[in-house]
Amino acid sequence: MQKSSSDPVKTSGPQRIVTSAHLVSEKSPELSEFEFGLIIATHAFNRWITRCMGAAGVKDMASIDVLVLHHTNHRGMEKRLADICFVLNIEDTHVVSYSLKKLVNAGYVRSQKKGKEVFFSTTEAGAALCMRYREVREACLMPGFSGTAEENRQLGEFSELLRIISGRYDQAARSATSY
Repeated sequence: MQKSSSDPVKTSGPQRIVTSAHLVSEKSPELSEFEFGLIIATHAFNRWITRCMGAAGVKDMASIDVLVLHHTNHRGMEKRLADICFVLNIEDTHVVSYSLKKLVNAGYVRSQKKGKEVFFSTTEAGAALCMRYREVREACLMPGFSGTAEENRQLGEFSELLRIISGRYDQAARSATSY
């Protein structure tokens, strides 16, 4: 297929690194570059957290299970299913519910019914697993970061940008629902 001369990927500026040239908008070709970066970062992050958990002693845990376990352990406070879904920005509660069921069956999470609500918290084994994960994270991931004030400032700014952009994608998803 021949590219047109108005192709935003093929500009006189820097070479665009994108996964779907047909989606590149002239309004912001950088957004397509960002999306490609987000795609590969998402997959790298998911691969990392499952392998880190494997090194911590639990093989074959899905990335969603790792995220749910860590958030359930967060600050040692009980959490409801809705709270976990909200913080992790997961719309499908069945995904998190299934993950919690697996974690309960594995002995890493416990559930307790209080009135009409079910609350989840990590067991001693779950909290210990989170700490082993932290040890592997410190040994394998953290040496790649300098820890300088400048690097930490940049990471903080990038984190803020990701939160802002996730809000824009959430809004666009709502718009697309009624498009």
